[in-house]
Amino acid sequence: MVSCYFRAKFQLVGKIIFILGPKWRLHYYSHLEKTTVHILNFVNHQTMIGTVGDSGNASGKSPHLHYSIETIIPYFWRIDKSRQGWRKMTFLDPTVYLNEYFSRKSKN
Repeated sequence: MVSCYFRAKFQLVGKIIFILGPKWRLHYYSHLEKTTVHILNFVNHQTMIGTVGDSGNASGKSPHLHYSIETIIPYFWRIDKSRQGWRKMTFLDPTVYLNEYFSRKSKN
């Protein structure tokens, strides 16, 4: 991951962090209890960026984390006619990225 791109607190999603990673991908984390990085901090896979929490509309619920990956460069060919098909041009399946990462790591 390259750097902490954005850190904020919103009523709906609580404390969030966006991290700009390789291939212009934004890694999104929400409902955090606290954040430990600041804008333009460089981070890597070992950096603690925050703690799982129940901020935002998750207040009073079990602590959890929402994580997603989005691309800044739209993949227009991925749009379809489903209800939110337009969102598919920027949202990426995190399981593909995570499987790729752990596959490389297990080979080392």
